[in-house]
Amino acid sequence: MNTKYNFDLIRDRLQKSLSNKRYIHTLGVEKTAVLIAERYNVGIEKVRVSALLHDCAKDISNNQKLEICKKYNIEVNKQENDNPDLLHAKVGAIIAKTIYNIDDEEILNAIIYHTTGRPNMSILEKIIYVSDYIEPGRTRAPHLKEIRALVNQDLDKALLFILEDTINYLQENNSYIVPITKDAYIYYKQIIINR
Repeated sequence: MNTKYNFDLIRDRLQKSLSNKRYIHTLGVEKTAVLIAERYNVGIEKVRVSALLHDCAKDISNNQKLEICKKYNIEVNKQENDNPDLLHAKVGAIIAKTIYNIDDEEILNAIIYHTTGRPNMSILEKIIYVSDYIEPGRTRAPHLKEIRALVNQDLDKALLFILEDTINYLQENNSYIVPITKDAYIYYKQIIINR
């Protein structure tokens, strides 16, 4: 198979830069994303790259995340400054671009929005968002069984279910909810209602 990306090189670099637990999670997201892509007839190459690189900045120190944002003029809000782990998706897109030479905006967006979601996501963004939540290593999130079953029937409904669970979890724990996540929830709720 002729491919634009060297998946072995990407995996090798990731294995060296991520904790073992994070690397295993990444492989689980890749496997899950490929299965969902096959189900919805989506090209697998971009899905695999996005899945592999979605957490490439997860194990970088918080200071480094802030430094990278400063270097590349990435806006950091107060919540992100107080909790730089929230920046791993934005920083991940920078690393994907500068270290892994990924210049595809769709892949970079899938990395950027894999934790927050957003209104009107591309099919690739949806697949990575959902795969990150339901990959086989995840065991503690509520409604996993239902969402895993729903993914094969209706990707938007599965996405909405995850957004709702995420918002509920953050509210219960008095944690910051990124406004775009609320916007995504409202958007997909309307999509489902208006069908």
